[in-house]
Amino acid sequence: MTTEVNNETEETKTGVDSGSEQNEQNDVKTSPVQSAVESGSDDTHNSGEIDFGAILEQFEQEQTVYHAGELVEGKVVGVSERGVLVDFGYKSEGVIPAEEFSGNIEDQVTVGDTIEAIIKTIHSGDAPPLLSRSDALSRKVWNDIEAAYNSETPIIGKIVDKTKGGLKVDINGVEAFLPGSQIDSRPIRSLDTYIGQDIEARIIKFSRRRNNIVLSRKVITDVEINAQKAETMSRLDVGYVVEGAVKNLTEYGAFVDLGGIDGLLHVTDMSWGRIQNPGELFKSGDTVQVKVLKLDRDKEKISLGYKQLQPDPWSTVVEVYDVGSHIKGKVSSVTDYGIFVELEPGVEGLVHVSEISWSKRSTSPKKLFHRGDDVDVQVLGVDTEEKRISLGMKQLQDNPWDTVAARYPVGSKIHGKIRNLTDFGAFVEIEDGIDGLVHVSDITWAKKLKHPKELLKKDQEVEAIITHIDTVGQRLSLSMKDLTPSAWESFIATHKPGDTVRGKVSRFTSFGVFVELGEGLEGLCHISELAEERVEKPDDIVQIGQEMDFKILRIENEDQKIGLSYRAVGKDDEPIIDTRQYTSVAKGGMASLGELANLKFGSMASEETQPEEPEKEETVEAKAEEPAAEQTEEAPAAEETAEAEENTVEASTEETAEVSAETAEEGSEAEESEQTSA
Repeated sequence: MTTEVNNETEETKTGVDSGSEQNEQNDVKTSPVQSAVESGSDDTHNSGEIDFGAILEQFEQEQTVYHAGELVEGKVVGVSERGVLVDFGYKSEGVIPAEEFSGNIEDQVTVGDTIEAIIKTIHSGDAPPLLSRSDALSRKVWNDIEAAYNSETPIIGKIVDKTKGGLKVDINGVEAFLPGSQIDSRPIRSLDTYIGQDIEARIIKFSRRRNNIVLSRKVITDVEINAQKAETMSRLDVGYVVEGAVKNLTEYGAFVDLGGIDGLLHVTDMSWGRIQNPGELFKSGDTVQVKVLKLDRDKEKISLGYKQLQPDPWSTVVEVYDVGSHIKGKVSSVTDYGIFVELEPGVEGLVHVSEISWSKRSTSPKKLFHRGDDVDVQVLGVDTEEKRISLGMKQLQDNPWDTVAARYPVGSKIHGKIRNLTDFGAFVEIEDGIDGLVHVSDITWAKKLKHPKELLKKDQEVEAIITHIDTVGQRLSLSMKDLTPSAWESFIATHKPGDTVRGKVSRFTSFGVFVELGEGLEGLCHISELAEERVEKPDDIVQIGQEMDFKILRIENEDQKIGLSYRAVGKDDEPIIDTRQYTSVAKGGMASLGELANLKFGSMASEETQPEEPEKEETVEAKAEEPAAEQTEEAPAAEETAEAEENTVEASTEETAEVSAETAEEGSEAEESEQTSA
């Protein structure tokens, strides 16, 4: 056998030109197996045998060792529906699954293409290695992203979707996040407009392990904007008229792009007239000419004006709108305190709520007027410095107070509704714009009220009598108690002096007792009229709350006073006119000092000088016929009579002094005891 091999070798060498063999060796790459065979041939020549085990061992030692996760480069040797076969120098081809290719695989790769892939799994057995082309592409992209991050080089990505707080960006299959605050140097109103666009951004945060990439477009635009802003600021100054583009609108104005920097055109500087919404004059994208009103270079704030480029209509207001003139206007705004009326573009006046109607309780302006209504007004005042015009509407209507006296004369009866209650009375609406006041003391005769709400309530329908009218002050006084007779009137209509009435003792004084004859009506029974004998204290005879019969001695209609007598009840021979004028000075039954002295001395003198009863009666009758002025002069006569008996005079003087002291102490009570109806 060895001889045959040697013969074949010799024949091969003999039949092949040595030069051709050398060229073939240069053109054809010797494989490891061929090298092992050649090496084995040398050994064969020496030993005469081929050691295939040694050849295989040498081949395996010269193979490259691959591990899962490594990036390899290979040649496509086969394409099928199951995937792609790639020869990357391993003992068997690797397989890229068809799932990694979208659509037709043959349209994406062909046999002979060189591609990169990541080894997913590799076995020492006969199973082919599993490769991934997408992982290789992703690793390459991550390497590029990391390099861009380290070198601060901008990258290109495509915005694929909107997410919370920003946008999702696709960078060659790797997802990155672009925060809303990093999209642009200027505020962004809508993120939807960026979806689908390719943008240039810089990586500001990178983590391959966490699969986290954060982008910023603002750092790129800031460079451009700052350069443009610096140029714009260098050619701006207060008072300059510049051109810009309306960038966006807000409820308080519009932002105008002047070239790298925005200026604010406030709504109050858009027009001389009232503007509810900036959208009435401008829209985004409009090119406008504006005037620089304020400029803060440090804070980069610019205030702009549009109306300043137009004539100020207030410069001619005084000549156009005379005070007292009647004009037409259009309601531009309605508030709780009045309505604003546009007289011409840029000129407005205010009709205060008090100038809308003569009524003091005008309905809310928001219920009467609407924006855009045409109205007639009268000019009440013009202030050019403050740019204010006062207008009125009620001046064009008849003032109901001018004819109230003719329509509601004093003494007439009215019907109205209570609109308001106060501590001092109730306001009654007679008609729209006309109110009258019922004072708390004019509500009822029955009792003294502390507050009208004790008997009345708001919105109650009432009747009253007009007692006074003040057309200048626009005041009208009413009385409800005058609708019914007073207790005094009812009493004097049914009683006369000499009648016997029943009453209840209500209070004591030093000179008598007050007797309640009816609700709100009192009479006075002097202490001398309580009994025939001398009475020191009223409570010795009567008690508070005691009901007794009294005889009416007199009725003073002018002062509304009633004199009573308890001792005269049942005695027809008693005079019906009380001669004691104890109420002529002190109101409400309070006797004066002179009257009390006259009463004391007069009674004592009469008792001593005229012991006989008939003569006493004649004297009383004579005194009753004398005028009050003559009766008051009897005190000196009484004193002269008293001097005849020194002891009696001294005693009378002491009693008079005591009575005077008591009278002085009871002064406050006398003030309260006025005999008038409640």
